[in-house]
Amino acid sequence: MNKPLCQPLVVPVNLDLQEWLEQHAKSYKLKSLLAHAEDGVIWGKFILNGSLLTSEFSQCTKLRSCTLQQCRAFGENAEVMLWQTDEGLKARIIKDEHLKQDEYITEYQILLGTHGEKSEDKGFTLLWDGKQGLKHAVPFTDIVLEKHGKLKNPVRLKVNHYIDYNDAGVARIYLSRLVNLTAK
Repeated sequence: MNKPLCQPLVVPVNLDLQEWLEQHAKSYKLKSLLAHAEDGVIWGKFILNGSLLTSEFSQCTKLRSCTLQQCRAFGENAEVMLWQTDEGLKARIIKDEHLKQDEYITEYQILLGTHGEKSEDKGFTLLWDGKQGLKHAVPFTDIVLEKHGKLKNPVRLKVNHYIDYNDAGVARIYLSRLVNLTAK
């Protein structure tokens, strides 16, 4: 069975996080970003010129190296992941454009959010669940909202899982990567 290409990436000591992400997004045709920071979740998208645009809703966390725990920039054929370790930031890339669809498992994970508010001019939709107060802004507006901002369909994150077998022939998922977002 074919496997995805998974390789480490060099992270410079004096990292300019946004510039580094934009450079890799251009190289690998990445479209979206999901980052987890000490102070919240950050979604972003890479626009036509390769610039990274993150949400500007007032409730949303800002992308900063000093609070970053992990970050995934992804598209249809690749994902670049950056994460914090005790020794500093590490990074890797997964590419799978050479694989056939039956060589991985695709899963659609439902994201937090039963209600939404669109910002058409910025291209983001703020999502939240009822009265919990937890909010995040996904980088697209192709979402159908019903009365009082209720989502018609949940927003889903497309994830590819890659399978490996041990010597006894037992299968396990050994690697996963983000692919896309959808609300259909």
